[in-house]
Amino acid sequence: MSSSEKQPPVGPGAWLHFAGVAGSGMSALAQFHAGQGGRTTGSDRAFDNGERPGTRDRLAELGVRVVPQDGSFLLVNDGPFSGTRPDAVVVSTAVENKVPDVMAAHGAGVPILHRSELLARHVADHRTIAVSGTSGKSTVTAMVFAILQATGRGPGLLTGGALASLVADGHLGNAWSPAPRTDGPPWLVIEADESDGSLVRYHPWGGVVLNLGLDHRPPAEIMAMFTTFRANVTGPLVVADTPELASLHAGSRLFGLGPGPGTRALEMQLQPRGSTFVIDGQQFTLQVPGAYNVLNATAAVAVTGAAGIPTAEATAPLAAFTGVARRFQSVGTAGGVEVIDDFAHNPDKIAAALAAGRTRTGGRILAVFQPHGFGPTRFLREALIETFRASLAAEDILWMPEIFFAGGTVTRDISAGDLIAAIADSGRDARFVPDRQDLPAAIAAVAAPDDLVLVMGARDPSLTEFCGDILHELGRP
Repeated sequence: MSSSEKQPPVGPGAWLHFAGVAGSGMSALAQFHAGQGGRTTGSDRAFDNGERPGTRDRLAELGVRVVPQDGSFLLVNDGPFSGTRPDAVVVSTAVENKVPDVMAAHGAGVPILHRSELLARHVADHRTIAVSGTSGKSTVTAMVFAILQATGRGPGLLTGGALASLVADGHLGNAWSPAPRTDGPPWLVIEADESDGSLVRYHPWGGVVLNLGLDHRPPAEIMAMFTTFRANVTGPLVVADTPELASLHAGSRLFGLGPGPGTRALEMQLQPRGSTFVIDGQQFTLQVPGAYNVLNATAAVAVTGAAGIPTAEATAPLAAFTGVARRFQSVGTAGGVEVIDDFAHNPDKIAAALAAGRTRTGGRILAVFQPHGFGPTRFLREALIETFRASLAAEDILWMPEIFFAGGTVTRDISAGDLIAAIADSGRDARFVPDRQDLPAAIAAVAAPDDLVLVMGARDPSLTEFCGDILHELGRP
C-alpha cells in the first residue's frame, strides 16, 4: 500500500485477516490484534493440510477465527463479523499473490497490508524498543521483555521465537499485549528483521544493533539498513562495540565483553548450563549457556538501562530467564546422551551453538544441520563449509539431510551433499543422508554416553519433533 493511499484501521474493533497465520511473525501479530480487542481471522495451508493442530487450537482460544485458505474469509458474517467486511488482509513476504486469500482480497477491493506495515504502525503507537542484528534478535528481545515485565513496565511483545516462560504458562509465547499506562504510550519490545528489508520501516523509541554477519543478504546491504534504522530511532541506540559496526558508534551506547566503553560484562565464567559475570559491579547469573548469551544479556541490560532501569534491577529477571524455543533448548537425555534443539542456520549462529555444545559436554558433538532453502544455501555455501571445517573437532560427526524445501518456485541447483563433500574433504567426519527419517537410527547406532546431539536448522517447524524422534531412538533398549 502506498503512502498516498488511506490507511485501513488496525486498532480495536478493526477486522484483520491474516493469510499465513501459522508463521511465527504472523501468528504473533494475530494474537496481538486479538488481544487488543481487534476482530481477527486467519488462514494457513498448513492448517488445511492437518498440520500444526496445537498452534491452530491455541490461536482459536486466543480469539483468532481460523478459516480455510480458499478466499472464504470474505463470507464470514456472524457474531462480531456480522454485517461487515474485512478492513485489511495481512500478508508476509512468504505469501505469494497467487494464494487464494490474496486473490480474493484484490477482487473484493480489500486492502493488503504487509506484515511489516502493520508492525510499523504498532511500533509508532507504542514506546517501542526494536532489536536488530543478524544473530541473537529473538533472545535479546525476550530478555528485554523479561526485564521490563519484572520491573512493572507492563510491556507488549512481538517476536519470532517463543519465550519458554510464556509457553510454560500455556501461551504460544511469541506475543503479549501491553498493559495501558497513564504516563505515555505502553511499552512494546519487537524483533526487527533485516532478512526481508522490513527493518527500515520502523521508527522506534529505542533501538539495538547486535551484530553484522553473513546471513540473508550481503553485509554491505545489511549495513545500509542499519544506517537507516539508526536515523529512524527517536531515542537511544545501543550498538555492539565491534569493528563491523564502527560507523554506528558515534552518539550510541556501546556494549561488549571485557574492558571497554559502555556497558561491559566482566569476570565471565562459562559453565555447562549457564554462566556468571559482572556488569556495573552487579553479579549476574544466567541459566542459558554460551558466551554469546552473556553478550545478549549485556545488550539487554544496556538498552533497559537507557530506559531508566538500574542495572541491579535486571539481575533477578535474567537469573530467572529460561530462554527461547529452539535456542539451544534441551529436549531431554537418553542413554547418557543429551539432545539439543537449536535455530542456528547462519555461520555465526552455527559456530556459537557448537561452542556452547563444547562447553556442555566432555564427549563428542553429534551434529545435524538441515539447510533451509536453496537460495540461502547457495548464498552461504562457502561460509557454511568453512564454519563446519573450523568448528567441528576431529572426533565429532556431522550429518546433513537434504535442503528443506517449503514450496514455491525456486531454482533447485544445489544439494546438502555438495556441502558435505567439501567438509569431508577437510578431514571432518561429515555424512550426507538425503532422507531425514533415516537419521535417528543412524545417530543412535554410534552415540555413546556423554555425547551431545545438536540439531540445527531454521524455518522447518517439524525439527523439534525430529529431535524427539532422535531422543526416542536413543532410549531404545
